[in-house]
This record gives sequence, C-alpha cells and structure tokens, in this order.
Amino acid sequence: MNLRRDVFQAIADPTRRAILLLVATQAMTAGAIASNFDTARPTVSKHLQILTECELLKHEQNGREISYIANAKKMKEVADFIEPFRQMWDDRFNKLEAIMKNYKK
Repeated sequence: MNLRRDVFQAIADPTRRAILLLVATQAMTAGAIASNFDTARPTVSKHLQILTECELLKHEQNGREISYIANAKKMKEVADFIEPFRQMWDDRFNKLEAIMKNYKK
C-alpha cells in the first residue's frame, strides 16, 4: 500500500531534518548517511523512504549503489509556502522592537 506522505510531517522529525542537511550539498549513500546517526540502519532507511515519498529527496542508482540528494525544486516549494509566515513574524518583531525602543526612552 502506497501511503501519501505529508511534507510537513516529514520535516517535523529532527532526524529527517538532519538527513536533509547532510544531503543538501552532496549526494550520499544510505550507509554514509546512517554513519552520522546513533541509530540502526533500518531506521535511517525508513527515514530515507519517507523523505523520498515526499519528494524531498531524490535517489540515483550508480551500479549497485544508490545515492540520495535533496530535491531542490520540492524544497523551494516548502520555502515558498513558509515565506509569508516568516515575513509576517519579522514584521511583528520589528514593530515590537520599535515599541520597546520608544518605551525605554
């Protein structure tokens, strides 16, 4: 059964975020990724599966090795969704900072 994974549920997990950071700049094999964690390889494989199903990771097969790399297009979609919220909070914090500066005078 092929479950549809939600991108935001996928990135909610700290291990999956760490995996995304690892492969952000270079392709890595599952073994190389797993060596960065104190967890069982099948656990890392499950994380890779979830990230791949969400299309946050792509995999390429070179002979018997499979390398994982971040899918920049999908990551941009996530960033584009989050950007208006970031701007809203920046504006709110800037307004609060201005109020606090006036309050201190």
